[in-house]
Amino acid sequence: MSNKYSEIYSYTSKVLDLISKQEITEEDAKWVTDETLNGFKEHVNPGFLEYRKTVTKDMQYAAVEWKDSGPNCFIDVNGKEYIDCLGGFGIYNVGHRHPKVVKAVKDQMDRQALHSQDLLDPLRAMLAKTLADLTPGDLKYSYFGNSGTESIEAALKLAKIYHKKNDRHTFLATTRAFHGKSLGSLSGTAKGVFRKPFLPLVHGFRHVPFGDIDMMHKTMHACHMVGEEVAAVIVEPIQGEGGVIVPPDDYLPKLRELCDEYGALLIFDEVQTGMGRTGKMFCCEHYDVVPDILCLGKAFGGGIMPASATVATEEVFTHWFENPFLHTTTFGGNPLACAAALANINVLIEEKLPERAAEIGEYLIQGLRDAAKGHENIVLEIRGKGLLIGIEFVSDEIGYEVSKGFFDNGVLVAGTLVNAKTIRVEPPLTIEKAQCDRVCEVFAKVLNEVNKQLVKG
Repeated sequence: MSNKYSEIYSYTSKVLDLISKQEITEEDAKWVTDETLNGFKEHVNPGFLEYRKTVTKDMQYAAVEWKDSGPNCFIDVNGKEYIDCLGGFGIYNVGHRHPKVVKAVKDQMDRQALHSQDLLDPLRAMLAKTLADLTPGDLKYSYFGNSGTESIEAALKLAKIYHKKNDRHTFLATTRAFHGKSLGSLSGTAKGVFRKPFLPLVHGFRHVPFGDIDMMHKTMHACHMVGEEVAAVIVEPIQGEGGVIVPPDDYLPKLRELCDEYGALLIFDEVQTGMGRTGKMFCCEHYDVVPDILCLGKAFGGGIMPASATVATEEVFTHWFENPFLHTTTFGGNPLACAAALANINVLIEEKLPERAAEIGEYLIQGLRDAAKGHENIVLEIRGKGLLIGIEFVSDEIGYEVSKGFFDNGVLVAGTLVNAKTIRVEPPLTIEKAQCDRVCEVFAKVLNEVNKQLVKG
């Protein structure tokens, strides 16, 4: 064995030994922290260290996550516990390490981890049937991927091939939208900081203000008038990355009518809003609207496995029947991911988590609003549906300070230097009322501290 291989073997053996430990020593914790900081600086991307609110400016300290602590919390490498109100941007709908999801994956792992790619894999068929029964309307066929971005890519390609004969290439997305960062999905994403370095993107995308049905109508009509017919409209039923923007109640129903009128497909990006997050299994069910294509990801894998799905009507999906290899992925729909997704759906139904999200979400939103009373000078609005909640501040700087204050007090929310004007609160749907109360107590405390700093400043 060469000296290089010997060193790598020794290093990886130490890491594997640490992973196997239930508890680690202070010495272990220091080594993990140092290796993590150095690894990000030298081999991952040092830019990440600039945006982690847990990393000191001199990089002498950083919070390094280590393990879960019950369904709604996790513990860092030094033993500090945090209430998880970030939830991996909406991954942990059924909680951290739900026993039924973990068991399903372990059981499948003991039998077969990945499929041969040649024989028929049973769990993919069973999960697709389950989704056909679970999703609204006549959505029937599923394509499985590994991430939300992949589900969007599949949806865009489905729309393109559906309209191939009538030569439609125009896609309408919305301002403040986030659909992913691959070239196709990024074309639908509206955030300039993500788009500009990679222009030009996929041809044919236009953006219309979110929630403005009149402008959507005018744009679709203009496209029709100039011969650039719309192939599809892609929207998030509630915008997540855009700041938890809830549209008017009649927006999605009227959007469905517009698409039908102009012959365009309607794609719902429910990567973040799906799987019970907003108080229904799928957010579109609040509005009784059925899309032609539904995209799922994030929480779809039960917080255990990366998994996504693109579900479409037979009319749309039939264009992939003749050649099913037009769009494939090696790991999409693998047995472990399918086992996790099936268990995830089972748990959501058994524990009535969509209904729970509606109830607890209302409780948490009211608690946050009560905590914000008297701080109208810095808190503009608290809004949301179910347990997808946004707190909007007067500036990015204030939002970041509140987000950091939450963290210092053992509550993790989504807020970074990149976009902190609105911070997201997305806990597992299993969060307890007592934990919600603690979150609201911390919010009130942090707002007081931030306001005191403003007075001093």
